[in-house]
Amino acid sequence: MARKSKSNLSELYLEENKDQIYENALAEIQSFELLLGTTLRSVYDDQPNAHQKFMEKLDACIRNHDREIEKMCNFHHQGFVDAITELLKVRADAEKLKVQVTDTNRRLQDAGKEVIAQTEEIIRCRVQQRNITTVVEKLQLCLPVLEMYSKLKEQMSVKRYYSALKTMEQLENLYLPRVSQYRFCQIMIENLPKLREEIKEISMSDLKDFLESIRKHSDRIGETAMKQAQQQKTFSTALQKQNNVNYGRNMHLGRNRILESKNEITLKRTFEDEDEHEEEVLTAQDLVDFSPVYRCLHIYSVLGDGEIFENYYRKQRRKQARLVLQPQSSMHETVEGYRRYFSQIVGFFVVEDHILHVTQGLVTRTYTDELWNMALSKIIAVLRTHSSYCSDPDLVLELKNLIVVFADTLQGYGFPVNRLFDLLFEIRDQYNETLLKKWSGLFRDIFEADNYSPIPVANEEEYRVVISKFPFQDPELDKQSFPKKLPMSQSVPQIYMQVKEFIYASLKFSESLHRSSTEIDDMLRKSTNLLLTRTLSSCLQNLIKKPHIGLTELVQIIINTTHLEQACKYLEDFISNITNISQLTVHTARLYGLSTFKDARHAAEGEIYTKLNQKIDEFIQIADYDWTMSESDGRASGYLMDLINFLRSTFQVFTHLPGKVAQTACMSACQHLSMSLMQMLLDSELKQISMGAIQQFNLDVIQCELFASSEPVPGFQGDTLQLAFIDLRQLLDLFMVWDWSTYLADYGQATSKYLRVNPSTALTLLEK
Repeated sequence: MARKSKSNLSELYLEENKDQIYENALAEIQSFELLLGTTLRSVYDDQPNAHQKFMEKLDACIRNHDREIEKMCNFHHQGFVDAITELLKVRADAEKLKVQVTDTNRRLQDAGKEVIAQTEEIIRCRVQQRNITTVVEKLQLCLPVLEMYSKLKEQMSVKRYYSALKTMEQLENLYLPRVSQYRFCQIMIENLPKLREEIKEISMSDLKDFLESIRKHSDRIGETAMKQAQQQKTFSTALQKQNNVNYGRNMHLGRNRILESKNEITLKRTFEDEDEHEEEVLTAQDLVDFSPVYRCLHIYSVLGDGEIFENYYRKQRRKQARLVLQPQSSMHETVEGYRRYFSQIVGFFVVEDHILHVTQGLVTRTYTDELWNMALSKIIAVLRTHSSYCSDPDLVLELKNLIVVFADTLQGYGFPVNRLFDLLFEIRDQYNETLLKKWSGLFRDIFEADNYSPIPVANEEEYRVVISKFPFQDPELDKQSFPKKLPMSQSVPQIYMQVKEFIYASLKFSESLHRSSTEIDDMLRKSTNLLLTRTLSSCLQNLIKKPHIGLTELVQIIINTTHLEQACKYLEDFISNITNISQLTVHTARLYGLSTFKDARHAAEGEIYTKLNQKIDEFIQIADYDWTMSESDGRASGYLMDLINFLRSTFQVFTHLPGKVAQTACMSACQHLSMSLMQMLLDSELKQISMGAIQQFNLDVIQCELFASSEPVPGFQGDTLQLAFIDLRQLLDLFMVWDWSTYLADYGQATSKYLRVNPSTALTLLEK
């Protein structure tokens, strides 16, 4: 029973639930919030006969709604009727309103046409504005590209090629990619490589113009650099010259006053020139525009062709170096030829040094050193060849000065120049040779202009002028009153001054050679020795051998050489004062003037003996004996008296000669006269001699003996001079006395009266 009641309850509960489900489904259908299919599926999913029950519920719901609608209609019917009535009333008004609205609409449409037109215009303007905005945006994007390209063109026009390359780089990497879709950008992109090639060609053309320019202006650059180097040394050189003048002031006052005044003027001009050019110091940058080479280097470096540019530049400069080093054929004729040659070389290497220091890698120190070594070898060969043609010592000295300035200038730029100074020592020997040739001519002119007579001095002033030129000292002569005569001739002080001038000239070459005072002293002494032993000695020897030089001139030459020999010690002091090197130094060379003048004096003495004998022969040749005369004239022959008078006057001139020289000349003359008279008697062409002729000949020999006994030259002891005629005297006595028995008896004995008579000579004369 209980189970049955429980089952009824369950069925009752299910029925109630079903009713609730159907009501919910109807509510959902009415609400239209949920999908109809979902709602119906929830209804039909429960039981198979749910459709019928649901339809019943649905019909019941519809009937409820119908009743409600009917109630609502009944409730609102009167209102609806009233509304219809109202509508009918307002129908006429509605038609009027419709007419008015239609009219208003028409009028509004007519009035709105202009608004529509303006609106359309506004729309069109808005479209244009939008397009303009778009264009502006695009132009703003393209404008920097166009500006950069315009800038590129401007840089090209003003030749700022390096900046133009940088601009191209910015265009390619930054600006053109932004607007690469435009056609003009493609044109730009295609033009950029062409512009690069154009820049390369233009920069290379500028480089060629630059190379041509520095080739033309290298001499001016070098001249300026050499002038600056020379100005730096001018002051010290001037002071050195002034010091050299001061050292010789006490011994050579007159000449040094002139030199000192000249040196002061030179020093003053030096200061004035330095002040004048102090503000005009020019460098290579001032004379040459180096921008083309910088620009070309940068351009090729940016384009990645730096190595090509470096090789081209070095190749062209090597070619120019060969042209610069090629001298003109007439270079040796003038100093200007050498100056231009050196200026071009200096200018070339000044430019290279500038390029070396302001560029990185275009030229290297190794390259410049290699180029300089090649140039130095060529320069030395050229100077050796062309300097050998120079015969003018002034030109050789100018060449030396140019080489020194040339070497100092390039040394200041770091180039080694030791080989140039070695070359100067070779040129120094040549310079000495040209000096020796020049001084040989000067010595010849002095000797030709000399009157070979003692120098007359009328007063103290003239005397001081002479001793200011030549270091003459004679206490005995100083005691004599004016006017008086100095023993030497005018050529002696002139020769002495010319030797000093030669030393000065030789010293000029030794200056600025970077040598010690000892080396300069040694060079001066060696060159002076060459002057004395070779040039002056040769001139003296040639002078002595000249036919027009007589006995008087030869005597004066001997006196002159004696005084020049004594003056050699003053020349040594003069050199020591110039170089500040004491003569006591171990390595100091001595002057060979003593031997030079001794040799010349010996040659002059020999020439005196020769000319004296020749003069005697001339008198003997005019002898005219009558070898058949029966009696003598009772007096000596005229020719012999003239000869004796000549010898007497000649030997009076010999009083100024050293005693030994005069005695030797006198003895030689007497011996030669005796031999000449003896040969006259023994002449093979003379076939017969009378006793009258023997007597006449004896009278002549007696005059010779009287001349010898009169001591024409002091210093002979006893009858030494008369012994020159002893052979002739004994022979004549033999024939005059006719003492043949005594001769034959005493022949061969030391006590024989006719000891000097040769039997063959006596027999020959006896036959005649």
